[in-house]
Amino acid sequence: MTLNRALLLDRDGILNQDGYIASVDQFVFLPAVFPLLRGAREAGYRLAIFTNQSGVARGYYTEEAYRAVTTHMLAGLRQEGITIDLVLECFEFPEGRPPYARQSFWYKPNPGMVMEAVRRLNLDPARSMALGDKIRDLHAAAQGGIKTGLWLTDETTAPEGVTIVKTHAEALRIVTAGV
Repeated sequence: MTLNRALLLDRDGILNQDGYIASVDQFVFLPAVFPLLRGAREAGYRLAIFTNQSGVARGYYTEEAYRAVTTHMLAGLRQEGITIDLVLECFEFPEGRPPYARQSFWYKPNPGMVMEAVRRLNLDPARSMALGDKIRDLHAAAQGGIKTGLWLTDETTAPEGVTIVKTHAEALRIVTAGV
């Protein structure tokens, strides 16, 4: 059986502006994400989003509001000719409100969402990549077996196994070089 490869992406700060996005009107795509996703797909990568959504646990928005934003996001990507294979989210946060106030194996930097993506998409972690704007995104990916972590940041030093990228275009060059 052939294993797939994927590009796992954090949502806020990678696909859209960073922050607690509580409604569809607050969701604005970062324009540079479209060529990145198209290029990754053309290079044979499955596309998955793995996102901490502690705003639910904090009471900033509801699961229903999050799902409406996700539906809007996926529709916008489809209009651009981009299909996302899997979206995984974690609402739990230890300092949140019940019933979400708890530790979760899915909450990044824990690897639960990454391991679930590997299982559900039949991925080869050694041939897959992750792109995040927070180092916890890449810690989760590494703990889940993903060998290549790309950190979209202005930082100048990164932990071993993490490559700093300054732009989505730079990330695309690395992703397509991994073909």
